[in-house]
Amino acid sequence: MSRMAATFTQLKAQGRKALIPFVTAGFPFADITPELMHALVAGGADVIELGVPFSDPSADGPVIQNAGDKALAFGIGMTQVLDMVRVFREQNQTTPVVLMGYANPVERYNQVHAAPKTEATHAINTRATSPFVRDAAAAGVDGVLVVDYPPEECEDFAAELKSHGLDLIFLLAPTSTDERMQQVARIASGYVYYVSLKGVTGSGALDTGAVEAMLPRIRAHVQCPVGVGFGIRDAATAKAIGRVADAVVIGSKIIQLIDNQPRDQVAATAQTFLREIRTALDS
Repeated sequence: MSRMAATFTQLKAQGRKALIPFVTAGFPFADITPELMHALVAGGADVIELGVPFSDPSADGPVIQNAGDKALAFGIGMTQVLDMVRVFREQNQTTPVVLMGYANPVERYNQVHAAPKTEATHAINTRATSPFVRDAAAAGVDGVLVVDYPPEECEDFAAELKSHGLDLIFLLAPTSTDERMQQVARIASGYVYYVSLKGVTGSGALDTGAVEAMLPRIRAHVQCPVGVGFGIRDAATAKAIGRVADAVVIGSKIIQLIDNQPRDQVAATAQTFLREIRTALDS
């Protein structure tokens, strides 16, 4: 059983909901991410979403965009993100890690790290494992959420990930049709991320009633756990969402809290905040 499946199975048996914090790799300091990830686990994280910095993020609001820009200025790319996961895995072999980002860094990584083609490899009509999937699996990544990979165009990618023990996670939104949910259900694994707002991360006020009404529609098609994110900023909203969802995802608020903190306070600040959310979810 994969780390992801084991985590959700254990939580379900305990009657608890998954807490999934998001942080941008390489923010607010280039070398702090593994330490921050351990602090999130100490604060009660069940799964960690690690944002891969990208210059043109379509789903991220200004808070996470700013974090990504700072990380890019530090020279953080996919290679460095995978190194961070490797360092985290030296001390933690149980907490699932999901890379969340966009197609460009994945495809650029594949271009840079692709093996040179030879006549022999060209003659063998087989699809080799992509460098990204190979290296993500080796680093200890458990899942991938690529915002701009639509389900109808990445069945091969999903199969390749699955063959290496990785889950492909998809977003669903308030505007998602039943047809889109069915498309996602065919290839999604790990969990599905329901975007609770019509907008970008960190925007708008969360309508818990609308989320509660939407989840039965999603579950009619999707068999894997359903996490809810975008707009969850405090213990009260997390608790309300936790009543109806399988997982609560929280990102922009964490990024805001750790921005401009002294280096020695970043991990402690994130851990204290997440502990409040964990306590509310478990109450």
